[in-house]
Amino acid sequence: MERMLATPADAEIVLKLYQLRTEAVMRQARAWMTGEFWPATAEEFFAVAENPADPHNAWLRQVLTYWEMAAAMVLHGAVSAELFVDCNSEGFFLLAKFAPIVEAIREKNPGFLVKTTELVGRFSAAAQRYEAVLKYVEARRNSDPAKQEAHGQYSYPQKAGRRTRRATADAGKRSS
Repeated sequence: MERMLATPADAEIVLKLYQLRTEAVMRQARAWMTGEFWPATAEEFFAVAENPADPHNAWLRQVLTYWEMAAAMVLHGAVSAELFVDCNSEGFFLLAKFAPIVEAIREKNPGFLVKTTELVGRFSAAAQRYEAVLKYVEARRNSDPAKQEAHGQYSYPQKAGRRTRRATADAGKRSS
């Protein structure tokens, strides 16, 4: 299959998407979504997603809808799929991050990340990017929980005893 060249209009859209990602609140929301929020169950996901009083609710909605909008632009032909995939991986990261619980989330929210999923299913470049990102996410999820403890209440599951040893070590540092 011959590769189609992206147009200058495609490039403008990709650059605009990048510019939108740099807005201050969006940066905070993306940092929280990619670094701190690692729900192990759909219930943990919905504890934030369905709770407008949760301070992270708006961030979760902002990031997920941003990437779904971007994927929809590709699916509707507004931007070159190849250029989009070459320049973006965060939407694929989110799909990979939620992969273990995506079906449980979709039982309650059938539209959850469906545009990103469709993008992966429709374009081979997107499928390849997703598979690479999925391996990275799985490795990150399985990495040393002690490193993840700093992420807060939404981080990876803790191994028994880790928190106690770390808290003891931190208390010792504070008293010296």
